[in-house]
Parts: sequence; C-alpha cells; structure tokens
Amino acid sequence: MIDTPSTPLTGPQGPKPRKSFSRRNIFLYGTLLTIALFYALPLYVMFVTSLKGMPEIRLGNVFSPPLEVTFEPWVKAWSEACTGLTCNGLSTGFWNSVQITIPSVILSIIIASVNGYALSNWKFKGADAFFTILIFGAFIPYQVMLYPIVIMLREIGLYGSLGGLVLVHTVFGMPILTLLFRNYFTSLPEELFKAARVDGAGFWRIYTQVMVPMSLPIFTVAVILQVTGIWNDFLFGVVYTSPDNYPMTVSLNNIVNSTQGVKEYNVNMAATILTGLVPLSIYFVSGRLFVRGIAAGAVKG
Repeated sequence: MIDTPSTPLTGPQGPKPRKSFSRRNIFLYGTLLTIALFYALPLYVMFVTSLKGMPEIRLGNVFSPPLEVTFEPWVKAWSEACTGLTCNGLSTGFWNSVQITIPSVILSIIIASVNGYALSNWKFKGADAFFTILIFGAFIPYQVMLYPIVIMLREIGLYGSLGGLVLVHTVFGMPILTLLFRNYFTSLPEELFKAARVDGAGFWRIYTQVMVPMSLPIFTVAVILQVTGIWNDFLFGVVYTSPDNYPMTVSLNNIVNSTQGVKEYNVNMAATILTGLVPLSIYFVSGRLFVRGIAAGAVKG
C-alpha cells in the first residue's frame, strides 16, 4: 500500500515572472537606447566625415557613409596640419600630452592614496582640519588660481615647461582623489588593519601589503579620472606651457581654429577623434571597475 502525503502538492512558488515586453521594460530600454543614440550620433558623424574627401563633404549629406573611403585626412591631422606657424599636426602635441599625463597621474595617485590611507587609519592631531582644507580646495574654481600659480611657477623656474604643468595637475588632482581614497579605505574591514598592527606591521607595510592589493577598483577610478581630466585639459595647457610644449588639446584647438586656407572639415574631425582616443580607450577597457570603485569610494565614509 502506497502512503499518500498528508499535504497536497501545490504549484510553483514565488513571485510571478515579469513579462519581457512589459510597459516598464519598454520605457526603460527605450530611454537607454535614446540616450545612447544621442551620444553615439555625433561620434558617427565625426567618423564618417573623417573618411570623406572634401568634394563629397560639400554635397551636404553628413549622415551618409563615404562613397570612397580615404585616410588622407587622418594622415594630415597627425603629421601635416598647421597649428599656427608650424605644420607638424597633432604628433608633437600627443607626445607632450603623454609626458604630462603619465607623471601627473602617478604622482597624484600615490600622494592621494597615502593621504587617504593616513586619514582613514592613522588618526593624527589636526587630521580633521587637514581633511577639511583638502575638501575645500577641491571646490575652489581653477580660474581663481591661474595668476597666483603663474607667479609661483615663474619664481621656481618652471613656467612654460612640461614639469610645471605636471606639478599643477598633481596638486589640483589631490583633493578629490584623497576624498575617494579615504572613503574607500574606511569601507575596508578594520579588523584587517588591526590584525596587521598586532603582527607588528608598520605604516608602509600595511599600506603596500594590505591596503593596496585590496584597492584595485578605487585605483582604477583614480587613473580614469586623472587620465581623462589631464588629457582633456585645455585651460592649464594653454596658460602654463609655451608653444613648443602645448598638449594635444591645444594643438587641436589651433588646427580647428586656423584661418589659413580652406576649412578642411574631414581633417578637423579626424584630429578630434585622434585627440579623444586615449580617454575613450581607457573607459572601454576598465568601465566595469570604474563603476565598482565609484560606488565604493564615493558614498561611504
């Protein structure tokens, strides 16, 4: 004789699955698609225009793909376009930007990470006042500091040089990066820090062997913020450097606003895309880590 269960069998439990084409999903994905097209359309127009010759551009259809693809505008934008009296294209400005960006990013991140680590785990006398001053410095308009920094760089012999611009970017990047690192280090388990102290680890050993290995997301955020901010900077580049040391953005401005000869829109578009390739590439490669780091380092603490 087969025993029958005392409780009758029931159907599937849990909430009812949502429809794939519900009103909510249609509105959500429709909004996201609209925003994506809004940002992608100008990039598409720039790209297809950079592959056209000037006779085809004069026909006026900016959205049509090129009838005959040419890479001559890209070559001219890189090595032949005139930026004032010189006609070296963007190549010189590119290497200037590389020499400015790499040391600025490394120095600002190292200093800011050590500051954030000290402010979160090694409380010292006046730490709160120091942190308040740093945060206040993050909200001072750059324009207010232009002339005092010119005087300071002139007095120390760095005005007009790449080293002077590296110093400026390093200093101006520290306040916001210190805030991000402090908040991120505060969100890490305090037990790890205490255990390292019990084991006899000091300031630098805990920083290099405990904190840094656990902080890849926030270091990625710092790199992205600094690279994009420094690479895309125009104001500091045009004020604190000389024509031989202009970064890529200043060279791009000189190419686009040149009044000599015919306005070559295909060359201008190619030059614009070339200038933006570095920050775009970094966003595409490390976008997921950027979101994780921002979520951890910007809302805690």
